[in-house]
Amino acid sequence: MDSGTLLSFLALDLLLVCVPGADWAYAISAGLRDRSAAIAVAGLVAGYALHTVLAVAGLAVLVAGSPGLLTALTATGAAYLVWLGWGVLRRPGTPGASVDAEETARARVFLRGATISGLNPKGLLLYFSLLPQFLVTGGARLPVAAQTAVLGLLHMACCAAVYLTVGVTARAVLGARPAAALAVVRTSGAAMLGIGAFLLVQRLATL
Repeated sequence: MDSGTLLSFLALDLLLVCVPGADWAYAISAGLRDRSAAIAVAGLVAGYALHTVLAVAGLAVLVAGSPGLLTALTATGAAYLVWLGWGVLRRPGTPGASVDAEETARARVFLRGATISGLNPKGLLLYFSLLPQFLVTGGARLPVAAQTAVLGLLHMACCAAVYLTVGVTARAVLGARPAAALAVVRTSGAAMLGIGAFLLVQRLATL
């Protein structure tokens, strides 16, 4: 694996990460609802860390080769996004608002992020379809497992940088504007619900 391959993967990965989706919606929502977006972003990155571990272990290839299992994972992730998006719409919250202690618990914010990214169809696409295309199998100095780990770590670094910037920027720009912040949080919730509903219907239609 040479520097050109790594740069090509990094460019494509950044392009995918910068496309707004469920991860963006959660980073914005968490950044506005909670004191810090860092916990939410850490959860999102943890979900991709799990993907990386599974890919290094070779389980990603197994899942990719099992359409039924892949459909089940995608449908589960889509259903979770619908549930979470509805929850955000029902109780949007705003910066500085008094919300339930259970809602603001760091563990819950972290786990939600990990679940969203762990079941994110965009993440499944990256690890099961795109990442293998950048692996060098013949005459490579690094074994395939090590190459997979390197690419997975690059993806996690991209996610951490982009999503933290998104969450912190949203809070900095909208933190003093409760009405605008509330509108953005509701939009983020609607985005999660809409993305989840679309993916769920799409997957169920293929059964």
